[in-house]
Amino acid sequence: MRRRIWGATAVLALLTGLAPVAAAEAAPGAERASAAQGTRPLPLERLFDNRAVSDDARPGDADFDGAGASLSARDLAAAGWTPGRVLGVDGARVTWPDTAAGEPDNVRADGQAVRVRGRGDALAFLVAGTGGAASGTGSVRYRDGSRGSYRLTAPDWRDGPLATKSVALPHVNTPGGQLTERARLYVVTVPVARGREIASVTLPRDPGAGADLHVFALSVRGGTTGWTGSWTASTAGYAAVGPWQDRTVRLVVHTSAGGPRVRIRLDNTFAGTPVRIGSATVAVRAAGAGARGEPVALRFGGRAGTEIPAGAQAFSDPLRFTVPSDAHLLVSFHLPGPVAAAPLHSQALQTSYVSGPGDHTADGSGAAYSSTLRTWPLLTGVDVAGGPGSVVLLGDSITDGVGSTPDTDRRWPDELARRLLAQGPGSGVPRYGVLNQGISANRVLTDRYPGDGVSTDTGGVSALHRLDRDVFAQTSTRTLVVFEGVNDLRAGAGASDVVAGLREIALRARERGVRVVAATVVPCEGEARCTAAVDAERVKVNSYLRGGGDFDAVLDFDAVLRDPGRPSRMLPAYDSGDHLHPGDAGLVALARSVPLGALVP
Repeated sequence: MRRRIWGATAVLALLTGLAPVAAAEAAPGAERASAAQGTRPLPLERLFDNRAVSDDARPGDADFDGAGASLSARDLAAAGWTPGRVLGVDGARVTWPDTAAGEPDNVRADGQAVRVRGRGDALAFLVAGTGGAASGTGSVRYRDGSRGSYRLTAPDWRDGPLATKSVALPHVNTPGGQLTERARLYVVTVPVARGREIASVTLPRDPGAGADLHVFALSVRGGTTGWTGSWTASTAGYAAVGPWQDRTVRLVVHTSAGGPRVRIRLDNTFAGTPVRIGSATVAVRAAGAGARGEPVALRFGGRAGTEIPAGAQAFSDPLRFTVPSDAHLLVSFHLPGPVAAAPLHSQALQTSYVSGPGDHTADGSGAAYSSTLRTWPLLTGVDVAGGPGSVVLLGDSITDGVGSTPDTDRRWPDELARRLLAQGPGSGVPRYGVLNQGISANRVLTDRYPGDGVSTDTGGVSALHRLDRDVFAQTSTRTLVVFEGVNDLRAGAGASDVVAGLREIALRARERGVRVVAATVVPCEGEARCTAAVDAERVKVNSYLRGGGDFDAVLDFDAVLRDPGRPSRMLPAYDSGDHLHPGDAGLVALARSVPLGALVP
């Protein structure tokens, strides 16, 4: 593929059209590829023509990039990416090729027709580029005869962004020896027509020079029909914890929607090694670490525990368990092996618990839980059966709840969830689950956490880099509310850059069929970095947002919180005291200002 440089939109891949067309009107490149292939679409593994993985003792057995370099089989095994392993990433399931080191394990995209079956909201490609980021347009053929096109970009395996990688390996094998250099692999999703059954996928063509786009696995990301997201937390970084070994972590989470069945999601995002979950339970909280009744065991593929590879996730099996709305759950999991660092959400504003030695997941009493923590490690989601779907709130510390009273669930997303729950059947507004994807210190444009390694900065990767994981891959996303930008401005970004980032979020949401709502940036005069120059840029961003052209609706949070006599600062009654974050009263005012009809697609 020709070497090209693509922005964040291309890195995460965009759909370029899904209108039904007659079979005779299919893309000429796709038809030429099928003719050249000489067969009907084949399973991907039948098309493998490249060796990317070598044994460390025999690096010459593979040549991933055409210059003799390759991935280390030992590094892959250490990350849990073993041959034939099914990996859950961003709501998709892809299978690492079931091949030995030195055998063909990927295909260089060149218009091949691949047999793929299923219905869902996206295609998931496990990819990497060599010779630079590799990009191209492919097509999807549906069982009803219609076709669609997609744009796919595979970031480079040696210098692509760490913030969006699925796994980073510590070495690159070469004929001259092993290099201590990060090698990356990516799961990239592209949207497809919901509800239509996919029959085959044609890969992008190779123009013949420069970069190559390598595909290791391809699947359809199934929709989440029948489930509603009730609680979530974004992974804000990969940070030191404990260290824990043979300890049970009991996390307290606050539900929005309720339902008759439950499943949880655990994410090993940004990790370099697997994490072992020995067992897990769920219970309704009584007080402290104590449960109301006996905790109920969760299963993973029918087993009590699971191992989550680096960069992957695990859903528990559906469990018949009544989850009350607007209530506290206890999610407990035992960590039998050593855990010194973990992906986590840093500003939980909720006290959770860690036990002394042993598996205490089944304990109804909190007596064994001898220490506390104020982060949410590993746990990223709680889903309930049924319901109308979810509203996702993508934001920074204000959405995260910084400035609210800890352990009281007074974040503005909590208050919004209570308002939705109070809606009657004739209101026309469904009782959506509310998913809080706020990260303290997060920015639209730049990464605070670099995306790899243990870090003390838990400001997360940028909103653009986490959009697929934290919004599109969330359970039954119906509407996105984006409320970010002040941290970019405080860090020196100009209004035009922030506007470009927000516009890209809107574009990508619409292409995924998600309603997108924006909130204006609130004033912060009095905080050290909220200078008059920053406020002038903030006013420009808000002027763009109020224009409304890129969004389905706009929430004017600036107008809600500002001091009418001094619009560059927050009304003192709403100020938490630091002039940047609203306190409890201000957060309630934000939630109550939302016209609930604006959330309905």
